[in-house]
Amino acid sequence: MNFKRQAGEEVSVNLTPLIDVVFLLLIFFMVSTTFTKESHLEIDLPQSSAEPAKPSVKEIEVIINAEGEYSVNERPLVNNQEETLKKAIEKLSAGDNKLPFIITADAKTAHEHVVLVMDVAGQLGFVQLSITTQRSDKSQ
Repeated sequence: MNFKRQAGEEVSVNLTPLIDVVFLLLIFFMVSTTFTKESHLEIDLPQSSAEPAKPSVKEIEVIINAEGEYSVNERPLVNNQEETLKKAIEKLSAGDNKLPFIITADAKTAHEHVVLVMDVAGQLGFVQLSITTQRSDKSQ
């Protein structure tokens, strides 16, 4: 018996699908990558005198404690809602938005409470807005 040798098929790996997948992955990672540019603000704050400013005849002072409870001119509010705060400020200012508006917040007060007071002041048109701080012992 004489068997004829069959012509052997050449075994090869088709690289086309592999290259396609690699290019798709490359495109995916290029598109999904976000490039962040970090920027830092350099601010030179002005110096202030150690003497407190002369108190105004009439002013609006909002005090915020560590729990986020509001007091307007040392009168505590019944709740912490924006509308209650707005009505109390409107009542005390009697529509005069030229009065100095002072925000005094505890150091542990959440930022959202201070921003809410600033937002209400802006909605009511107050332009003389100031935030009180405590003088550090280093400057004495």
